[in-house]
Amino acid sequence: MRILSGMRPTGRLHIGHLSVLENWVRLQQGNDCFYFISDWHALTTGYDDTAELKHNIREMLLDWLGAGLDPEVSTIFVQSQVKEHAELHLLFSMFTPLSWLERVPTYKDQLQQLGQEGKDISTYGFLGYPLLMAADILVYLADAVPVGEDQLPHLEFCREVARRFNYLYQTQLFPEPQALLSQIAMIPGIDGRKMSKSYHNDIAMSATPEEIWQRVRMMVTDPARIHKNDPGHPEVCLVHTYHEIFSKEELEEIRSSCREGSIGCVACKKRLAAKINSVLEPVRERRASWAAKPRLVEEIIVEGADRARRLASCTMQRVREAMGV
Repeated sequence: MRILSGMRPTGRLHIGHLSVLENWVRLQQGNDCFYFISDWHALTTGYDDTAELKHNIREMLLDWLGAGLDPEVSTIFVQSQVKEHAELHLLFSMFTPLSWLERVPTYKDQLQQLGQEGKDISTYGFLGYPLLMAADILVYLADAVPVGEDQLPHLEFCREVARRFNYLYQTQLFPEPQALLSQIAMIPGIDGRKMSKSYHNDIAMSATPEEIWQRVRMMVTDPARIHKNDPGHPEVCLVHTYHEIFSKEELEEIRSSCREGSIGCVACKKRLAAKINSVLEPVRERRASWAAKPRLVEEIIVEGADRARRLASCTMQRVREAMGV
């Protein structure tokens, strides 16, 4: 099965991305996986500030390699280095109704949200990003895409584009990619909001033990606990929410200790920081090993783009023949 997925290089990855990457690593086994850094998608909202784009691409690649993606098994590349994505996007735009783009659920939501932040994204590029996403997927004739439930409308849009192309040009060129729904742990930020670099509430995948502790130390715990021996209420504690993700084997014991007041909040935080560090330590080590070999990292991107381009080029030849261009 051919699988495709990508991420926008908008900054360093945090631990909220780790479960996504762990799923990608599992999918490498027995599948033909294409994983790409979608720098063109980053421009749809960050077109006015590209100073860090190349740096972010390299940092993201190192995070991927640190998480365990294997360039010998998967095709790893940068979107803009395979121009066929743009050509297919252009050709798709010739027959895609404007109303299809305007009804994408996230379009109006993000337009309003980013507009409130003073960002103007009333652009053709932002309106058309779901179509570029469809081109990203279909140019490789992907069978499946790992997604969360919130991304299902985008995948259905892609399937509609595939059906419309096949109908208009009397072909069965494009498959209708299926969703690989994955149970991804939703990790909140250290302030309880959505984890995001822009909120300054993230824990980086590359964080050192000291950096992890400094972030965990800032978490708000049960406000009703005045003294460390007071009975706690883990259901209202952000630290406990993290323990539910990182300390599953000891969760009942942690809950009981909290409710009995036999473990203080500082000790509970130190325990959590140690757990997070044990998860991130092998990621940091692999990342550091790759970072020490910059030429090899660059070769991964070049070779990945070459592999991706060969397949995309074959697809585009068939597209042009079907459309008569």
